[in-house]
Amino acid sequence: MLPDLQLAVRLQELDNRVTELTREISSLPKHIAEIEKKLESHTRKLDADRAALSANQTDRKKTEGEIQLQEQKISKLRGQMMDAKTNDQYRAFQNEIEFCEKEIRRAEDHILELMGESEPLDKNVKAAELALKEEKAQVEAEKQQARARTAEDKKALDEINQERARIVAQMNPNVYRQYERIRKGRRGVAIAEAVDGRCSACHMTIRLQFFQDLKKGDQVMNCESCSRILYCNPPVAVEDLAGESAPAVQG
Repeated sequence: MLPDLQLAVRLQELDNRVTELTREISSLPKHIAEIEKKLESHTRKLDADRAALSANQTDRKKTEGEIQLQEQKISKLRGQMMDAKTNDQYRAFQNEIEFCEKEIRRAEDHILELMGESEPLDKNVKAAELALKEEKAQVEAEKQQARARTAEDKKALDEINQERARIVAQMNPNVYRQYERIRKGRRGVAIAEAVDGRCSACHMTIRLQFFQDLKKGDQVMNCESCSRILYCNPPVAVEDLAGESAPAVQG
C-alpha cells in the first residue's frame, strides 16, 4: 500500500481518538456539575426538614409555656375564690377557671399533634443527614476520579498530538491537505475502507474497475460517492514506514 495511505489511515485513527478524548474531557465537568446539583437539591431538602422540625419544637415549647401560664392563672383564681363575697363573684371565678382549663386541654391536644408530626420529621432528618453524608463522600470520590481521568486524558491527548505531528511531517503535503479538507467536510471522517465492494462510510457500491485499481494500493483514490479517501487492504504498522520517504501523489 502507498505509504501516504498508510499514514493517512493512522492519522484518522489518531483523530478519532482525539475526538473521543476531547469529548470525554468536556463531559467530565458537566457530570460533576450534575451530581453537585443533585447534592445541592438534597441539601436544600434536608434544610427544609430541619427548619420544619425546629419550628415544630419551637411551637411545642411555646404551647407548653401557655399551659404553665394557664395553670398559674388557675392557681391564682382558686385563691381568689376563697375570698369571694357573693355567689356571683364565686361563679365568675369558677367560669374563668373553666375557661383556663379548656385552654389547657386545647393546648395539650395541640402538643399531641405536634408530637405526632415531629416523630416522622425527626426520622426524616436523621435519615437524610446520614444519606447526605454518604452522598457527599461519593461526590468527592467521583470528583477526584474525574480529575484523575482528565489528567490522564490530557496526557494521552498530548502524546497523540505529538505522534500526529510526526505523521503529518512524513506525509505528502498534498495528501495531508486533501485529508484535512475531507475530514472537515465529512464530520471528522476522511478515510474509509472498501469492504465487500462498498465504501464503509457511505455504503455505496464501488465500480468494478475502480475497485480493481483501488486494490493495487499504488495511488490515492477517493470514493466516487462521498469523496472520502479509500483504501482496500489493512495497512501495515506505521512504524514499518520509519526511514521511508513518502512518494509523490499520483494522479
